[in-house]
Amino acid sequence: MRKPDRQRLAAGGSSSERGHRDRRRQAPRLSRRKNRHGVPCAADAGHRAHQGQRFPRRSALSRRRAGVYRAARQARDRTDSERTQGVIVATAGHIDHGKTLLVKRLTGVDTDRLPEEKARGISIDLGFAYLSLPNGGSIGFVDVPGHERFIRNMLAGVCGIDFALLVVAADDGIMPQTVEHLNILDLLHVRRGAAVITKVDRVDDARIQEVSSAVKAFLATTKLASAPVIAVSALAGTGIDALLALLKTEAAAVTERRATGQRFRLAIDRAFTIAGSGTVVTGTVFNGIVKTGDRLVLSPAGMPVRVRGLQKRGEAASEARAGERCALNLTGVDLESAHRGDWVLDEALHQATQRMDVRVNVLGSESNALRHWTPVHLHLATADVTARVAIRRGESIPPGGTGLAHLVLEKPISALNGDRFILRDQSGSRTLGGGVVLDPFAAVGRIRSATRYATLAALEADTPAATLAALATIAAGGVDLARFERTFNLTSDRAAALYEEAGIVPVGKDVRIGITRALHDEVRAKVPAELERFHRATPQALGKEIEALRNEIAPQLPADAFGALLRVLADERRIEVTGSLARLPGHNPTSNPEDDRLWQTLRPALEAAGYAVPPLRELALNLRLKEPVVKDFLHRKARGREVMKVTADRFYPRTTLATLAAIAHATAQAQPNGMFTAAQFRDATGIGRTLAIEILEFFDTLGITQRIGDARKIRKDFVPILGAAVAPPAPPRAAKPAAGASQPPGRPAPRPSHPVKR
Repeated sequence: MRKPDRQRLAAGGSSSERGHRDRRRQAPRLSRRKNRHGVPCAADAGHRAHQGQRFPRRSALSRRRAGVYRAARQARDRTDSERTQGVIVATAGHIDHGKTLLVKRLTGVDTDRLPEEKARGISIDLGFAYLSLPNGGSIGFVDVPGHERFIRNMLAGVCGIDFALLVVAADDGIMPQTVEHLNILDLLHVRRGAAVITKVDRVDDARIQEVSSAVKAFLATTKLASAPVIAVSALAGTGIDALLALLKTEAAAVTERRATGQRFRLAIDRAFTIAGSGTVVTGTVFNGIVKTGDRLVLSPAGMPVRVRGLQKRGEAASEARAGERCALNLTGVDLESAHRGDWVLDEALHQATQRMDVRVNVLGSESNALRHWTPVHLHLATADVTARVAIRRGESIPPGGTGLAHLVLEKPISALNGDRFILRDQSGSRTLGGGVVLDPFAAVGRIRSATRYATLAALEADTPAATLAALATIAAGGVDLARFERTFNLTSDRAAALYEEAGIVPVGKDVRIGITRALHDEVRAKVPAELERFHRATPQALGKEIEALRNEIAPQLPADAFGALLRVLADERRIEVTGSLARLPGHNPTSNPEDDRLWQTLRPALEAAGYAVPPLRELALNLRLKEPVVKDFLHRKARGREVMKVTADRFYPRTTLATLAAIAHATAQAQPNGMFTAAQFRDATGIGRTLAIEILEFFDTLGITQRIGDARKIRKDFVPILGAAVAPPAPPRAAKPAAGASQPPGRPAPRPSHPVKR
C-alpha cells in the first residue's frame, strides 16, 4: 500500500486523527439554515457525499477558520448584486506532489474527506474549497486527484475553470501525470495559470532552480508558456503569500463572463439528497444566470425541474452566475435521475445529441495516428461516454496533427458550439487528444460533401456574427435560426442584435429562417412584378397560386418563410393573399368569350349530373370536348369556388356539394348518437359507395365532418363554407323497379330535413 504523504501527515497528524477531528467538528454543523422559501438550504458546491453516508446533512465548508473566513462573515449581509464575480481555480499534477496540502494551506480546508482518501493518503475524487475575499468575491478551488487511475475524475474537475495551478514537487520534478495533466489543460485551452513548485523545504536552492528551469521549458510549447513559476512550501509557508497575491490579482481581473446574452448551463459533478430538501446537484455555472424559482431542464434526459433553493460559498443565495460554483436544490427530479455528466440548463438549450461535428487535435506524443472509426472515450464537461471517431478528410489524423471529425456517441449528451473535450483510448487509460465542438447537432448523412466542409468552416469563424453571415450564403434556403440560437447559446435579445450586425433578416413563424438582406429585398421586389405579369397574361384568373409563385421566384426558400414574406407585403398593401392565391390589390378577373362559351356548355352538364358528377374524361367525351381543355378550365374555375375539386378528376358545382352536405347533416340527425356511416350516406344519396366515400373525405378536409372509426359526425355547419343548399335537377331515372325492389343508384335522394332553398 502506498505510504501517506509525509507533509500531509506533518501538517494535520495521522489520517485517522484528522478524520476524528473532522467528524468532531462536523457533528454540530448540520445544515439547518432556511432560505427565504422556508426550506433547509441546499448543501454547498463544496460538499462531498461520504461512502456509507450518502446524504450527509452538513455544509461543505463546515471547518472554517476564523481568520480565513472573517471577510466572508463581514460580507454575508451584502446582496448578490453587490458581490464581485468569483474565480474557479483547479489544481493539476502528479500524485503525492502536495496539491491537497497546498489547497489546505490557502483555504484552511482539507478537501480529502472520503474515509478511503484519509486511510490511503491520496485524493480519489474531486475536492472543493473556497477562499473569500474582502471585496465580497471568492476564489473557488477544485482539487483533482493525481493518480492515473482517477484521470476520469480529474477531467470532470478541470472543465469550466478560470485558472490552473500545475503542481510539481521539488524532490520528484516532472512526472508522468504532470505531463498528462498539462496535456489535458492545453487541449482544453486553459490559458491562465501558474506552475507551483512544492516541497521546497525538502531540497536545496540548486534543486529548486533546476526544477523551475525544467518546468519553464516544459510549459514553453503550451498555452501556459507565460505562466509564472512560484516556489512554495505548504508546511513552512514559504512562497504562500506570493501565490495568494497572484490569485487575488487574477480574481480581480475576472470580469462578468458569459452571463450577458447567454442562457443558463450548469455541468453536474455531484448529486445527492438532503433530508427535508430533496435532490441537490452541484457544479460549475458555464453560462448565464440562475435564480431561485427558475424552471429549467435536466439534460439530456429532458426532465423539467425547478430551483427550490440555491447555495454558493456555503451560504444561501438568490442567484449564481457564469464562472461560479453553486449547489441547486431541485424539485421534479429524484436522485436516481441526476448524475455526474448531466446538465441543468435553460429549456431553450435542451436538445440531446449523439452525433457531433468537431475539430480534433491529436497529441504529438502519440506513436500512432488517430484512424477512422477508432473507438474512444469522450470527456466533455463532466460527462464520459464512449464514441467512434469518423474522420472527415482522409483516413486518419497524424500525431501532432489536426482534422475535422464526426463523433458518433453511444448515448446522448448535451453540448454546444465551442465546448472543449478530451479523447482517451478505448480502455480509458491514455489521452489521445482533444478538440472543440463545431456542430453539436450534426445530422446523419454524407459527412464528406463540399457543402458540409463549407458549413464547418463557417462554424469555426471567430464570432457568431461571422458564422451567421457565412452560413446564410452557403445555405440557399436560409439558416434555421432556432437551431443557430441553440448552437451558440443566444438569448432572444442577443440574437436580434446579432442578426442586425450580420445583415440577416428573420422570416417565418412556425420555422424561423434567416436570409440575407439581399435575398429578402430581391423577393420583395420580384413578387409584385411577377403578379403584374401574371395578371396581364391571364386576366381571367383570380390570382396566382402561392406555391407556383415561390417556385418561380425563390424555390430555395421553405414555404413557411416565403409565406411570411408574402404576409409582410400584404400588410403593406402591396399584394393581397386569399387562401392559396396571391394577387395585386384591385385586380378583378375578367372573362374571355372562349371561356364563357365553354362554361355555357359545362355548367348544364354538371348540374344535370345531380349527385354523381362524372369524371373529367367521361365528361369531356360526353360533350365532345378535349379533356386537357376541360381540365384546365375547371381548375381555373375552382379558384373562384363556383366549382370545387372533390377528387383529382371530379369537379362538383358548389351548390350541389351544399345539398350533399345537407343530406349528410340530415342523415346524422336521424341517428340516436348523431353518427352515420358511409353506407348510410350512400343510401340517402343514391350514389355508389366509392363516390360516397370520396365526397365524405372531401367534407372531412373542409372540416364539415369528422371521421371516428367507421362512422362520422357533423363537426361544423356547412353553410359558411359551401353556402345554402340548393336542390339540383334530378339525374336520369332508371326503369321503375318492381314492388319491393331497392332504390337503384342514380335516383334522387329523399328530401333532407335540413332547410333547402329552391
